[in-house]
Amino acid sequence: MKKQGVISLGEAFVDYVSVDSTNTKFQPLLGGATVNVAVGTSRLGIPAYYLCKMGKDEISTFVMQELTKEDINTDFSVQNASKKICGVYVHTNESGDRYFHSYINETPDEVLETKDIKKEVFEHAKVFYFGSGTLFNEKAKKATETSLIYAKESGNLIAFDTNIRLKRWESEEQCRQTVISFLKKADIVKIAEDELSFLTQTDSAEAGIEKMSAWRIPFLFVTMGAKGACAVMNGNKVSSPAPRVKAVDTNGAGDAFMSALIYCFHEKGKPSDSSQIIKYLQFANQVGAAATTQVGSLTANFDFCELKKQYL
Repeated sequence: MKKQGVISLGEAFVDYVSVDSTNTKFQPLLGGATVNVAVGTSRLGIPAYYLCKMGKDEISTFVMQELTKEDINTDFSVQNASKKICGVYVHTNESGDRYFHSYINETPDEVLETKDIKKEVFEHAKVFYFGSGTLFNEKAKKATETSLIYAKESGNLIAFDTNIRLKRWESEEQCRQTVISFLKKADIVKIAEDELSFLTQTDSAEAGIEKMSAWRIPFLFVTMGAKGACAVMNGNKVSSPAPRVKAVDTNGAGDAFMSALIYCFHEKGKPSDSSQIIKYLQFANQVGAAATTQVGSLTANFDFCELKKQYL
């Protein structure tokens, strides 16, 4: 059996994005990093499986319908009538820039548990992706650990996005130590520049990358917003500038970048040299930048086929 597809494990969210700087009216949009990556990889043409716990109310129905529209397989997700989908409120400042304001979770203990994880899906897929959003709850963390065991046993490539939201954690130190312990288990790690500083407790990207070298991550990608991104493979660092676009909303840009990376590894394999990993960076930068051109993390439309031809 030829292994195909990416598994995304996490929590679905509804992003309530403010429509102006008064922050009194909000537009609900499907979101959450792991949803964004599942959708992003599906749009790029990779079979996508989403593993999460859903409810049975109107919001959960909306989420399931949106995932179905995106051709995402939710057969291995579970439902519980008491589960409420998490919400994220994204506010707008006077300059028009959007920023994370608050995280609402009415049912914090209604998460995927170890018993909900089925090995079968890992035997079908090629890549397993997760983020730190399933690590601050003990039951969800154990389910993630089980998923990692199944992924390794099934020969999956393991991709991890640190994607830190400190408001979810009991303390900064708990967050730091937990995230570090999990990123050491991954083949592919994506981390934002500010997260790199936080985790390594350093004051520059260079110092942070140097400290992370001891953790022996095969493929490390550091995103730096408008400055572009860099990658580290076998101790060698390469960089790629960000394309110039008229950014409207940066929400979800990192997830689009991650989706593009997963596509590259899924379709082209592990990069063998610096020139290949630069191509991966360039493609991911283009997809990430395009995601900023519309409000919402899943709303931007662009020509994937043309980007693939140009950069891969």
